Amino acid sequence: MSKKEQPIYDVSAELAAEFGTPGTQERDKFDEEAYAFYTGQLLLEARKEAKVTQAELARRTNTTKSYISRVENGDIVPSVAKFWQMISSLGMRIEILKPIG
Repeated sequence: MSKKEQPIYDVSAELAAEFGTPGTQERDKFDEEAYAFYTGQLLLEARKEAKVTQAELARRTNTTKSYISRVENGDIVPSVAKFWQMISSLGMRIEILKPIG
């Protein structure tokens, strides 16, 4: 099958079929886990780019290496304040943009 012949998938429909429609308990659980994973991956990539160990990040943010590991693995989601502190301690910033219009 060539690229032109590949079927187009509706990701929203796929997610709804497997995890329920938005607003259902099953979908909310899936979304929460997906956000936790994504948050962890953002932090992991930022930490590695900054060449900082989990232990050093824990020291900078007054947490533990275990806590950093659990965040990076998506097991827990840090509070907004703690996430902000982690990103800031890695020399990065968070930018919140208001849509135009």
